Amino acid sequence: MPLLATDQALAQNSYYTATAGPAQAYPRLDADTACDVAVVGGGLAGLSAAIDLRQRGFDVVLLEAQQVGYGASGRNGGQAIHGLACEQAVIEAQLGLAAAKRVWAMSLEALDLLRTRIQQHGIACDWQSGYLGLATSARKGRALADWADRMDGVYGFPLQRIAPADMGQWIASPRFHSGIHDPHSGHLHPLKYTRGLAQAAAAAGVRIFEHTPVQALLQGGRPTLRTLGGQVSAQQVLLAGNVYLHGRALLLATSLAPSLAARIMPVGTYIACSEALDSALAASLIPSRAAVCDTNFVLDYFRTTPDHRMLYGGRVSYSTVTPASLADSMRQRMVQTFPQLAQARVEYAWGGFVDISMNRAPDFGRLPAASRGGAQNVYYLQGFSGHGLALTGLAGRLVAEAMAGDASRFDVFASLRHRPFPGGAGLRTPALVLGMAWYRLRDKLGDMLG
Repeated sequence: MPLLATDQALAQNSYYTATAGPAQAYPRLDADTACDVAVVGGGLAGLSAAIDLRQRGFDVVLLEAQQVGYGASGRNGGQAIHGLACEQAVIEAQLGLAAAKRVWAMSLEALDLLRTRIQQHGIACDWQSGYLGLATSARKGRALADWADRMDGVYGFPLQRIAPADMGQWIASPRFHSGIHDPHSGHLHPLKYTRGLAQAAAAAGVRIFEHTPVQALLQGGRPTLRTLGGQVSAQQVLLAGNVYLHGRALLLATSLAPSLAARIMPVGTYIACSEALDSALAASLIPSRAAVCDTNFVLDYFRTTPDHRMLYGGRVSYSTVTPASLADSMRQRMVQTFPQLAQARVEYAWGGFVDISMNRAPDFGRLPAASRGGAQNVYYLQGFSGHGLALTGLAGRLVAEAMAGDASRFDVFASLRHRPFPGGAGLRTPALVLGMAWYRLRDKLGDMLG
């Protein structure tokens, strides 16, 4: 099945869609227009940038190929967590400790910005504070404690330690050895949040067009975006479509930015949501109602919802092939963690594609100028690697700062080096599948060895 059809099928049975309420519709682009900044992508990164750009006085047009929040922005696990998808060591190795501390501080700023926007725009998106990082063995528990020690000592970021004897106060599961708690992170309903940002952007004057896929990008002094209904001429362009920008990944006949395509890969990620549980049972599973992730490389993540369900993610597909019997396989993972849910039915099971980079660090920057001496006026944001719910908001702010003339913070991220995935167009997916099989084996061996 083509990836676009697979993606659309995965979006059908989403708990978020079922509970977000009716969506506000935005028109298709049906005529040529001009603006200061054209944004491609109606997800969290594009919408966040559009809001900040309007606050700075820019005339902004945003083009979305499907509906606002269609992709990962509206389908993810809903967990807003400190840091990046990569370890801080990746940033330290490339940029040095001082810059790595700056990146870490910006990741915390991203969480503050998310909460500020929820309050400022009155977005009812079920925000709940708290995050648990849990180890599945004693060995992994020691590694987690060592990491927490270093984050406190080097980065000044204290975390509450959870000893094995205290785990029962935090989670009703036999799987976990020990953990950490971060009150600064949390979780929310991502589709409600994304739609809330779109409403805030539109109210501020951003012109949003849905069902308007971009067919071509023409670079130059005033770059132009061509669509079936018209074209948009702008002083600057932001590409914020992630995997949806690249034809061989999902949507388009050709990639809008071929030079970027080899640096990210589409990875299928899957989530299930149980039927509504007895309220006392639901409250007992995670008493703090925090978001939870284990510390495995191929991890499980889960949380309870305001209507007393267990929302559980833990399957990924690096081949882009959807696992067979998705709801059943996700239910098995959920019951392995919470045996007390053995009789609970899975009511929703869905998924989608996220963009990962080779080193799991975000990939922000500018496209090379179309001609020697030309302006680098096309920016891009990609490679959030499944850790973008909060970071996308900050990314939008950083690119807005850069477009307004202050690129000092944006360029911290833009200075990170990114390699293409090995294997070329034909072999890079099989190579990634083999590599991830090794990491799964390593996770299992780590649990067995204690």
